[in-house]
Amino acid sequence: MNFKGVIFDLDGTLVDSIEDIADAMNEMLRCNGYATHDVSVYKLFVGSGIRNLVYRALPAYARKEDIVNRCFTEMMALYRNNFVDKSELYPGIAEMLDRFVQRGIKMSILSNKADEFVTKVVDVLLPNWKFESVMGLTSEDDKKPNPKYALQMAQQMGFKPSEMVFMGDSSVDMKTAVNAGMIPVGVLWGFRSKDELVENGAKYILEKPSDFFKVLEKG
Repeated sequence: MNFKGVIFDLDGTLVDSIEDIADAMNEMLRCNGYATHDVSVYKLFVGSGIRNLVYRALPAYARKEDIVNRCFTEMMALYRNNFVDKSELYPGIAEMLDRFVQRGIKMSILSNKADEFVTKVVDVLLPNWKFESVMGLTSEDDKKPNPKYALQMAQQMGFKPSEMVFMGDSSVDMKTAVNAGMIPVGVLWGFRSKDELVENGAKYILEKPSDFFKVLEKG
């Protein structure tokens, strides 16, 4: 595999954040008299931004624009209070990032999580590594799998899309990589299945972070 830069998804790829997300969502649901969900269910709900997460978590009868908007605002307020209470790097991520730095590989992060939280999570949990760009969701129109910002990141690094790895744990990430003409690398320590990743274009599948370098050595 020949590449010069890598773009990471955040949640489910670098950071295990699912419990904090579930806690905030379930608190919002409880406060509004709606049924809550198990943490495992949220692994299927996340990936397309917090507004879509709220929509999916609400019962079908409550998925009206005014209710979704109100619950979204409440969820954002709750999540601001607990966004890194339980969140942590996945095992092996720190070592993987160190090896990228040692090899001179430039790194960026692109997430569908609200931009304010992406910046805060990176500041708190990933302060020891330099990322060329860190970007979360600012516009529904531009969210992944739209390749707009992935391509901008490659341009900022000075690399062709074909020289970039896009690493993530979901179909959204694999589609983003394919749409951008980048190398799609799927990870299995996150929120989604191998089948989902392969069906959506993953060229390489990693069971643990250190596997990336085994793939690299094989070419």
